[in-house]
Amino acid sequence: MSAAVSVHDLSKTYIVHERASGVKAALRGVFRREKKEVKAVQAINFEIQPGEIVGFLGPNGAGKTTTLKMLSGLLYPTGGEARVLGHLPHLREREYLRQITLVTGQRNQLVWDIPAADSYDLYQAIYEIDPGLYKRTVEEFVEILDMKDLVRKPVRNLSLGERMKVEIAGSLLHHPRVLFLDEPTLGLDVPMQRRIRKFIGEYNQREGATVLLSSHYMADVEALCRRVIVIHQGSILFDGELSALADRFTSHKKVVVKPADQNLDLSSYGEIVEADLGRVAFRVPKSEVPQVTARLLSEVAIDDLSVEDPPIEDVIEAVFTKGESA
Repeated sequence: MSAAVSVHDLSKTYIVHERASGVKAALRGVFRREKKEVKAVQAINFEIQPGEIVGFLGPNGAGKTTTLKMLSGLLYPTGGEARVLGHLPHLREREYLRQITLVTGQRNQLVWDIPAADSYDLYQAIYEIDPGLYKRTVEEFVEILDMKDLVRKPVRNLSLGERMKVEIAGSLLHHPRVLFLDEPTLGLDVPMQRRIRKFIGEYNQREGATVLLSSHYMADVEALCRRVIVIHQGSILFDGELSALADRFTSHKKVVVKPADQNLDLSSYGEIVEADLGRVAFRVPKSEVPQVTARLLSEVAIDDLSVEDPPIEDVIEAVFTKGESA
């Protein structure tokens, strides 16, 4: 099976002009401008198979948005090659653009001063969507995302959460095979994030679409992605199963116990990181987990015991920390 997205040594370097502060520096800059290369993406490699949902993680400035823009054809790469559905994105071929979509929580795609429904009609004309299919798709999206009243209001009158719903629906009207999602739940409240995640997951299952999802909300990643790619300072630090992140980048696990006697001092069993509602959580080195749990079970009356990986946020922070020190 051919990869839906294939990236080989993909790079993007920007040339930026620098100027020191002060009047003399400003005058000198008129005649000779100092330039500096900024390597936003540095020879990255990965493949995504058809139907996969892959998380694309990294701190601000890591190169995530630059990569997504190259994959969607908005930026020309400095080096290497990317192919999506067999196409070179930067050529922006009509057949290619009909099969992809880019959704970003920081940019508007719908026309600001008219209702979303009118923009949808424009999309139908642009993508030459069959009228019957278009009508059914709009009706389905309106019902799933509860947008019956929203699509008739000017986009500028919608709240952020409402706007993201109509934006995402509009981006999928042409039934794209590949979705590039850049912070699709940015700024939304928790119930709205869940609704958007469910909608994306159902679209993936129904259409067999390939999804590359960039998000700072780890709940998005945990709910939708089995595999993650972690990028930092333009380079890939990790590409693999989400569950393997903790094994590779953290040296501790969390042991959670509920002792029958809540007045016991359990500090000798490990570093206590949480003590609330009758539960005590220890931060324990992985190599010591078997011994610590065996001691607890043999020495303390316990109503419940579990061993957990650290929160995904802590794991990602550990990845970035190791990337900076590498």
